[in-house]
Amino acid sequence: MSIFSPSEVSRGLTVPMSCTLEYMHCPFCHNADTKVLDSRADEDGVAIRRRRECMRCHRRFTTMESCELTVVKRDGHTERFDRNKVIVGVGKACQSRPITQDQLKELGRKVEEELRASGQAQIPSAEVGKVILKPLRDLDLVAYMRFASVYRDFKDLSDFEAAIEELRQYEKDKNTTLTAGADTATADASDPAAAGKETGKELGKEAA
Repeated sequence: MSIFSPSEVSRGLTVPMSCTLEYMHCPFCHNADTKVLDSRADEDGVAIRRRRECMRCHRRFTTMESCELTVVKRDGHTERFDRNKVIVGVGKACQSRPITQDQLKELGRKVEEELRASGQAQIPSAEVGKVILKPLRDLDLVAYMRFASVYRDFKDLSDFEAAIEELRQYEKDKNTTLTAGADTATADASDPAAAGKETGKELGKEAA
C-alpha cells in the first residue's frame, strides 16, 4: 500500500490499497478509525473508489481499492498485472493491420476480466499469453499468427503450417455453426406452425 502526502490527497489524489487490507489509516493524523462516506466502482468494475472521513480530525480523503493480480514470470520473479502491457504487446502484433486502439483496449479488458475470473492471485505469464490468444484470434487472424509464433516459440515452417491448419479448422467450424443457425432461422420463418410444434415439444420435455 502506498499513501500520498496530505497535501496531495487534499488536491483530490487517491490512495491505492490492496483488497486484503482490513482498515485504512488517515493520511493526515494516522488515525485508524475512518468512515466510508461513498463507494463507487470504476468503469471496468475491477476497483472501488471510496470517499472516507477520519473520525479524529474529520478530514476527508479518497482510496482506490482493488484485488491485486500478480504475474509470475518464467524466471520466477513476480510483477503486478498491467493491462497496458497486454495492449502494447498485442499492438505490436497488430502493426499494419486494420485494428483500432479502442479494439485493443477492449481486448485488454477481456483478458484482465478472464484472468480475474479464474480466482487466482498469481497467474503464470504463459497463462496470460494463452488467454490473449482467443480474443486476438477473433479480432484478426494475421495478428493472431504473429503473436502465436512468439508465444508458442515456433521453430520452423512446420509449426506455422500446424497453426494455419488449426485456424482453417476453426474458421470451418465457425462457418458451419453460422450456416446451421441461419438455416434454422430461415426454416422457422417459412414454417411458423412447424416452429411452434418444435417449441411445444421442447417445453413438454422440460415439464416432464
